[in-house]
Amino acid sequence: MATGFDLFTDRAVVALRVNGELKDLATTVGDDDTVEPVTIDSPDGLAILRHSAAHVAAQAVQAINPEAKLGIGPPVTDGFYYDFDVAEPFTPDDLKAIEKGMERVVRAGQRFVRRVVTEDEARAELAGEPYKLELIGLKGGSDGSTGDDELNGDNESVEVGGAELTIYDNVDPKTGETVWKDLCRGPHLPSTRMIGNGFALTRLAAAYWRGSEKNKQLQRVYGTAWPTKDELRAYQTRLEEAAKRDHRKLGAELDLFSFPDEIGSGLAVFHPKGGIIRSEIEDYLRRQLVANDYELVNTPHITKAHLFETSQHLHWYKEGMFPAMHLDEEQDAEGNITRQGQDYYLKPMNCPMHNLVFRARGRSYRELPLRLAEFGTVYRYEKSGTLSGLTRVRGLTQDDAHIYVAPGEVREELTRQIDFMLEVLRGYGLDDFYLELSTRDPEKSVGTDEMWETATETLREVALASGLELVPDPGGAAFYGPKISVQARDAIGRTWQLSTIQLDFNQPELFELEYTAPDGSRQQPVMIHRALLGSIERFFAILLEHYAGAFPVWLAPVQVVGIPISDDHADYLAEVIRRLKKRGIRAQLDDSGDRMQKKIRTHTKDKVPVLLIAGGEDVAAGSVSFRFRDGSQENGVAADEAIERIVASVEKHLQVTTAGQL
Repeated sequence: MATGFDLFTDRAVVALRVNGELKDLATTVGDDDTVEPVTIDSPDGLAILRHSAAHVAAQAVQAINPEAKLGIGPPVTDGFYYDFDVAEPFTPDDLKAIEKGMERVVRAGQRFVRRVVTEDEARAELAGEPYKLELIGLKGGSDGSTGDDELNGDNESVEVGGAELTIYDNVDPKTGETVWKDLCRGPHLPSTRMIGNGFALTRLAAAYWRGSEKNKQLQRVYGTAWPTKDELRAYQTRLEEAAKRDHRKLGAELDLFSFPDEIGSGLAVFHPKGGIIRSEIEDYLRRQLVANDYELVNTPHITKAHLFETSQHLHWYKEGMFPAMHLDEEQDAEGNITRQGQDYYLKPMNCPMHNLVFRARGRSYRELPLRLAEFGTVYRYEKSGTLSGLTRVRGLTQDDAHIYVAPGEVREELTRQIDFMLEVLRGYGLDDFYLELSTRDPEKSVGTDEMWETATETLREVALASGLELVPDPGGAAFYGPKISVQARDAIGRTWQLSTIQLDFNQPELFELEYTAPDGSRQQPVMIHRALLGSIERFFAILLEHYAGAFPVWLAPVQVVGIPISDDHADYLAEVIRRLKKRGIRAQLDDSGDRMQKKIRTHTKDKVPVLLIAGGEDVAAGSVSFRFRDGSQENGVAADEAIERIVASVEKHLQVTTAGQL
């Protein structure tokens, strides 16, 4: 047995990875097994901690309410949840009682003991748990076959889906009696005591069983768990900061956007200030695109069904599309159909239309790489329960690009695009990145094994050459090719997926795309899908939260506000504001009847980056005073100098760079 650690002295070790598979710490291993330790602070260790805490939460619920029926309780990012079928919805007081019950279970130091059971045994032991019985049915027959293809991805795999059915008993260490049990794949911590005091229940929600609105709505208890109390407190502090930065809250406070009921769920409208920020986001990228040899195109929002049949989106992505609109049908006076209608769809993707642009005329190898870019609005039928402000919408504008290259140009173009993406993101103020490589899902993909292997290894090599950390995302690729995504950390350490770049050998074949090679032969290009911001709406939300609404000067909807100390100084300051506006600065004069200090508080609350204040001495000296968002002030700055400084602070962000100079 190869371990390289001591199971009996290293208390941070909570599980084992035996021959690549996660196992409980109590697992018996052989001399020929390769064994690696799983520590509680590792990603796998944290997931095991949180899954164990979910079981303890369920045990506490059933101790309080024995009639509660168990759903599932998986670990999720930074925490866990457990679903219950109860007669009455949980209340905040219930949450406190459940947490107290969890504390008692943790102190008891119950052992998590794994048992392999047959389907009949599982059904007998869990006869009073209808949701567990349903999952046992999905697992398959007594031959041990799995029903994984029936699991809908709503975390049921924490219960079943492996090679065998297992139940975890919570065993009293003093009496040896089983005090609670649950159907589960595991692994778990050796003891509830290892959960410690770094856990808390966070909120309540409703959730449909197995994620389907056709099923009963259950009560969901969310929680979090960390190796120590200090880490829990640090997480809670991050949550408090995230709540302050919530883009939905800031969007309302700063009057940036809204979601009117009259328009529909997931469909945002941007107000004047939000429209300015959005325009600046787009204009900055548009300048970078033009400087880096992209050609801008524009395509319709709606198309005949045949286009998405050709691209195979109707086969692979139909559930994510809005229903068809049957149009063009004509009838005579008697109601007889004289012309057959056809289905039209709102487009969920821009790529099929860009393929038609490429195919509109003959192409030469001299035109390659051909980089087509569009700020294209697309529509996706997201379920109502998944919508979340601007980060998950039904109408979104992608900064979409599709690049057509000769096979020999793929590696060079991928390298260029990764450099380009990172440089542009830095221009928006993001600079902490790592990369993720999404690979093939064999059940949801097209193309040959050889094609996928070549594309995946090419992306892997280019990603590693960037020098950034590369994290695997098994099975996360789109149906037509593997993907690299740029993951960016914001000001409070949260990770967001931003830019994506995908290799596609499939669509050029489906659309019969060709170019004339140097030898006169007709060759098929390779297609690269590239979205830099992801969607304008989501990127807007990310920047809003990253800056907590306090945008840098170049992005701020109002960049400068002039505040005269008294009405006598308004005309002087109005001239300064006029000169700033003439230079392209978004400047305003506050000549309202409010007192000066109230004006300062109002515009500071609105997160205006620069306030210019002028009184009698300033008028006499031809100067102004700067007051910044952090409360600092700089007095007696010559008006000409103030104007130039403000203009320069904006213009330095409007410069463009080319990929060859990055």
